[in-house]
Amino acid sequence: MDSIPMGPGNRVQSYQRDFLASIVVFLVALPLCLGVAIASGVPPVLGLVSGAIAGLVIGALSGAPLQVSGPTPAQISIIWGIMETQGIEALGIAVFIAGVMQLAVGAMRFAPLFRAVSPAVIQGMLAGIGVTIFSAQFHVMVDDKPGGNTLQNLMNLPSAVLKGIAPMEGTSHHLAAAIGVLSIALIIVWTKLPPRFHIVPPALIAVLVSVLVAAGFHLPIQYADIPDQIFQFIHVLNFDSLPRLFDSRVYAAAAAIAFVATAETMLSTTALDQMHSGKRADYDKEIIAQGAGNMLAGFLGALPIAGVILRSTANIEAGAQTRLSTILHGFWIMGLLLLFPKVLDLIPISCLAAVLVYTGYKLTVKPKVFQALLSEGRGEVAIYLITLVAVVCFSLLQGVLIGFGLSLLKLLSTLAKFKILVQIDPEDQQIHLFLAGSATFIQLPKLAKTLENLPAGQKVRLHAEQLNYIDHACIELLSNFKKLYLGKGGQFFIEWDALPREVKTAEKMRAYFASSEI
Repeated sequence: MDSIPMGPGNRVQSYQRDFLASIVVFLVALPLCLGVAIASGVPPVLGLVSGAIAGLVIGALSGAPLQVSGPTPAQISIIWGIMETQGIEALGIAVFIAGVMQLAVGAMRFAPLFRAVSPAVIQGMLAGIGVTIFSAQFHVMVDDKPGGNTLQNLMNLPSAVLKGIAPMEGTSHHLAAAIGVLSIALIIVWTKLPPRFHIVPPALIAVLVSVLVAAGFHLPIQYADIPDQIFQFIHVLNFDSLPRLFDSRVYAAAAAIAFVATAETMLSTTALDQMHSGKRADYDKEIIAQGAGNMLAGFLGALPIAGVILRSTANIEAGAQTRLSTILHGFWIMGLLLLFPKVLDLIPISCLAAVLVYTGYKLTVKPKVFQALLSEGRGEVAIYLITLVAVVCFSLLQGVLIGFGLSLLKLLSTLAKFKILVQIDPEDQQIHLFLAGSATFIQLPKLAKTLENLPAGQKVRLHAEQLNYIDHACIELLSNFKKLYLGKGGQFFIEWDALPREVKTAEKMRAYFASSEI
């Protein structure tokens, strides 16, 4: 999307676009803020509080002005775990500490490092989160309560389906399921319509139709419950929270929140930069803004926040030009929460759960991602699948750590692959030295021994086209060997033209050898 030049005559047009885009983003964010909160086991009010903070605070400080942040489905399993084991009192301080961690990452300019995380680990994490969301919210979609863990929820899916299909005396599971199925059908159909219809978010269509159907038939199902006195659900940090600072479980939860929020934000920011022609994102500034937002959200006991690709894409497609659209969307959320909270009581919970069921499915089923990983090799697919299973079977943090460990082992295995071949060509009286793989300090003894065994006073030609990496230690070894070899009357050549671009230190190697190249 091309941005409008910021001349005086175009500012009004830019503000108009931002205003309209903010309404679209508000309509996209509203059901997700409510749905994530309900799915996490916290009052819906807290999801809206986080949504308002995301727009008003993070939007104003953001290093990626067109990015929209808010509560995300990726955090549901973490928040649910905190609520089940430590209670809502621990949620605020965990989110606050996560914000401090993000501030530190941004201040030390470490944010871009998250872009280097293996795609297999990130996609496996997101797919695992998708399975977790799908399995839990499927039960909520039929007005039932999910189990204690993902495996239990998966095993109980047939029971949930049966409740949704077969009416049972004294229950309304089948009515809630009907609203859920209707919501998913509307989302799927709406996404298939021509692009001009997409200005209205499919989730909003599902909510509006579900509200009308549920109200029209007076369905006895569960609805969002927004109290008149919303401030009673806001748990401001105080001195009573200090003992939590000595609880290791809080720091583990905070680390998980910070990692997932930062990784999700970096993924969204990177994707967003490819969708517009405006100013490029400042990753460190963006994470500092996210940290500030999460600190405030934690102080108020609200949900963690991260950059969200869905809302950000809607923002750009709606014509947003500046950060004003993001800020205004936070203002609309806050206005609705303060002035018209009871309107939200009309929304069936099964509809919000259905939105998340569809979201979980989309996070998990990604054929293009799987094909891309497969093109990189079976090792990447294995890391993806193992990370996914580990997240589902254990926990989000454990799954990510297992994925990291496997990626590290794969990297070490790749770096350990190094071959040397020496061939003597009697016709041109040259010794050909072929290097392949990764030349690192680990392989230094092997390379040194090969060089030392070369006969003196010969013409040696080094072929490096099969190298995919060479480190400083090996460069030093080759440089010193060349000087010694030339001093004994020999000749030494390197095939620079055939050196692959992937060898990042090629220019440095060239500089080492240029002064004495024969």
